[in-house]
Amino acid sequence: MSGMREFRADELTVRVYPDRPALGAAAAIEAARALAEVIAIKGRASVLFAAAPSQNEFLAALATKPEIDWSEVTAFQLDEYIGLPDNAPESFGAFLQEHSFDAVRPGRLELIGATRSVSDAEVRCTEYTELLALNPPDIVFLGIGENGHLAFNDPPVADFDDPLPVKVVELDRPCREQQVNDGCFPTLGDVPTHAITLTIPTLLAGGRLFCIVPGPAKRAAVAATLRGPISTDCPASILRTAANCTLYLDADSYADG
Repeated sequence: MSGMREFRADELTVRVYPDRPALGAAAAIEAARALAEVIAIKGRASVLFAAAPSQNEFLAALATKPEIDWSEVTAFQLDEYIGLPDNAPESFGAFLQEHSFDAVRPGRLELIGATRSVSDAEVRCTEYTELLALNPPDIVFLGIGENGHLAFNDPPVADFDDPLPVKVVELDRPCREQQVNDGCFPTLGDVPTHAITLTIPTLLAGGRLFCIVPGPAKRAAVAATLRGPISTDCPASILRTAANCTLYLDADSYADG
């Protein structure tokens, strides 16, 4: 693609595009190809979806790809808030319904759903772990948070050797502030303090990882991911060990040097 730059950061493939539309379009082309290949080989595909405004262009482009047989896709979430009411528009499940699932209609949709309390969420973690064990992820769609998180694995709770596939976490302040900055909640006080998240080993176990990270707000996190130590201080830095991952950036999220 014109204007695209590609390089490697350790094992990670990195591609930089001129802008968000170009990034989203390119990632969608490659993700659609990978999905179609998995379905052709296995007859079905298990896919993990990130939910954030950073994914908008990618999800919109992905929904236009005729080569994907969505009836053979089992769709999972990466994470979900605890304590939101049923059908809350701020939930990640609602985001994915609006920006993807209502249009493409996966054959099976395994949303995490609403949980009222941490104890309820612990039960749901066990249930979701069992579902994932029956449907090991073939494709993972990721973003990177402003604090370097993957899903809701913020620096204080991220564990590269996490023994749990899915867990309850307390969200750190920078993560919660990002939700306000993204326009998902009006104030910090409205953002839930806890969430369910798939853990880092679960994410890295996917057959193919597509990490979509546009926008100037992500520039510091991208720099730490690519050039800092591989450490839970920036959880996304672990992607440098993943030869099965491609990181898609735009001119705003990437800076040389």
